[in-house]
Amino acid sequence: MTQGLRFHSKLMISFVVAGSILLTGCASTGSSLIGNSPDPRLTQGATAEFFTKSGYQACAVAAGAGVLACALSNSGNKAACAVVAGIAACGVAMGANYYLDQRRSQYANTTERLQVITRDVQADTDKVVARTAVAQQVISDDQQSIAQIKRDIIAKKLDKAKAQSDIASIDENITYLRKEVGNMRGKVTEYTKVADAERAQGSSAELKAVDINILKMNEKVAALQKEVDGLYSQRSAITLG
Repeated sequence: MTQGLRFHSKLMISFVVAGSILLTGCASTGSSLIGNSPDPRLTQGATAEFFTKSGYQACAVAAGAGVLACALSNSGNKAACAVVAGIAACGVAMGANYYLDQRRSQYANTTERLQVITRDVQADTDKVVARTAVAQQVISDDQQSIAQIKRDIIAKKLDKAKAQSDIASIDENITYLRKEVGNMRGKVTEYTKVADAERAQGSSAELKAVDINILKMNEKVAALQKEVDGLYSQRSAITLG
């Protein structure tokens, strides 16, 4: 194992230990500091953890158990154990350089490595699609709430307290979704860096497949961004006075 790989592994172990403790503390105190909360469909369920956290946060949570198990084990090769646990849980979330270093250490054959990278991009694209389906349900309901508020204003039957509460909830949803879209775009950016780094070593049919899948992922993210922006525009048209 190279010195660089050992360094990455030790860094992963140290980071996950510190990050897991920090995030656990945030989880235990954060809810008491926030008045309104996003729609439960956004914060619970199978898709809730895909893109709610940035790369390092997501990695600390996802890889914590595996990497800590390696660190505490009697394994004579804890560094290699940590690499396997880290790349399986974190993927590109830890950044293009880390991700590519690990993939290259696992797959020296360029064709095989690019095929694996393509599958990784496809898997994250599937997560974007699943998350979009949940987001669309929330957005649709929020749009109906906005439409009802508009009708009540016109009919002069507005329950202002309820309307303010509904708008506050919609604002929470928009903020939450915007953060997720930003993290999705971050993954697209990191995958693009990975593809560019591989491209510097020469083009291939497998690399074209990577590029096509990154483009598909970017299109899915852009579509969700458009829906969130549309909800924001409709919400911005509401003035309760």
